[in-house]
Amino acid sequence: MPAFSLAIFDYDGTLADSFPWFCSVLNQTARQFGFREVAQGEADELRELDSRQIIARLGVPLWKMPAIALHMRKLSAEAGDAVALFPDAEQMLASLAASGVAVAIVSSNSEAVIRRTLGRAAAHISHFSCGASLWGKSAKFKTVIRQAGVERQQTIAIGDEIRDIDAARRAGIASGAVTFGYNTGESLRARGPDLIFDDYGQLLATLTA
Repeated sequence: MPAFSLAIFDYDGTLADSFPWFCSVLNQTARQFGFREVAQGEADELRELDSRQIIARLGVPLWKMPAIALHMRKLSAEAGDAVALFPDAEQMLASLAASGVAVAIVSSNSEAVIRRTLGRAAAHISHFSCGASLWGKSAKFKTVIRQAGVERQQTIAIGDEIRDIDAARRAGIASGAVTFGYNTGESLRARGPDLIFDDYGQLLATLTA
């Protein structure tokens, strides 16, 4: 039997290589919503921080966060081919599903955008729960677990950010982190996730062992 019955994936930075696109629209968003622009070369420093630290560093007004999130989803919908899946993401999802692991996606991005990027790989996804607020993933994890009819101890949430690890802990499920997304591998390891993956091969081998 696989190590887990349900794997809940984040989308941006975990399945989709969207960090370069995010950096390309960040300063335009900063000008529109009145927070500090990111200086050249500062993006790597921000990758060491969690979401709350980034918001504080850039001086983002918390009351503007819902509007900023809506704006980013709109830009993402217009990104087209600027964002693609990481190499081997489709094969990894197919192999997980074939091994008996149900696959879900919980993301702050929209289901339409995610399905567009996934293409035929969307056939391997059993549950979508999209449009999560910045710190609202744990509630969506619990809903997906109920929908899938599995136990929390059989579930792992896999993301690329510190907040994904925190959300998994609040939901009472295992946390997995990939090191090739938004937060650095060093910052993720410092948070102590249950499992950490440097590539999809390692992820697949661990989850189906």
